[in-house]
Amino acid sequence: QVQFVESGGGLVQPGGSLRLSCAVSGSIFIRSMGWYRQAPGNQRELVAGIISGGTTNYADSVKGRFTISRDYAKNTVYLQMNSLKPEDTAVYSCNAVLVGGHSYWGQGIQVTVSS
Repeated sequence: QVQFVESGGGLVQPGGSLRLSCAVSGSIFIRSMGWYRQAPGNQRELVAGIISGGTTNYADSVKGRFTISRDYAKNTVYLQMNSLKPEDTAVYSCNAVLVGGHSYWGQGIQVTVSS
């Protein structure tokens, strides 16, 4: 069974920073991990992803502000978010794709950027 523990969300002022964490447990081999977000009225979108070997990709809207990283020993992925903007407000969800191709999702965590 695959379990997720997400943390680090909350309320922050514009220009501030947050660090999201997502720990995945279970007898699994993870191929890639990523963070997605969904704002009210919008479709879910990829924010950042990282695959085995360390290759990363980012949505254009967060390039230069967000950094994704992964602790392979702990099956944990992090998203460092700097220079946050109100338009970054959304529910952020962690995703893990296993070696066999199955995709799993965390429960989601709220990030609100507001003064």
